[in-house]
Amino acid sequence: MLTSPRDRVIHGVAQFNNESRQKMTSPVDQTATPQTDGAGWRNHLIETPTQIRDLLERSHRIAVLGMKPDPDQPAYYVPEYAERAGYEIIPVPVYYKELTEMMGKKVYRKLVDVPGDIDIVNVFRRPNDIPPHVDDIIAKNPKAVWFQLGIRNDAAAERLARAGIDVVQDHCLLVELRRIGR
Repeated sequence: MLTSPRDRVIHGVAQFNNESRQKMTSPVDQTATPQTDGAGWRNHLIETPTQIRDLLERSHRIAVLGMKPDPDQPAYYVPEYAERAGYEIIPVPVYYKELTEMMGKKVYRKLVDVPGDIDIVNVFRRPNDIPPHVDDIIAKNPKAVWFQLGIRNDAAAERLARAGIDVVQDHCLLVELRRIGR
């Protein structure tokens, strides 16, 4: 019986993986196609399974913007899963001002305060709550920004892509990690 939100997500991931496996092994080329409008920034919009796999395979450090301390919330158990899959997780919660650590790691309040490079900023914010974070993201200059499943903000994605940052929208990091076998 699927009782917790985590169990339901993991069950859904397994079902999704089984249904999508055929699509991923299709002989159709799934790489990005050249844009006809000449807008090079569009090359930073990551959409195909091949592009997502490449991003995940070349990434190591993930800052989690909007991370939560509740283990039953996706904003906790998705980064927890990514950590078990071998990624370094950096908590960047928006709320919970009293917390100084999450998952045994130091909490940062802004991305620009995180020392070192960031490969992916995994975003757990509602679409209309993303714009106030865009300048901070651009200032930190991560290799990629990942808007979780159900999160899409085309204007923010365009600003980030124009700054040379790869953007994934409306994809679950946990689902994609399971898809590539991590």
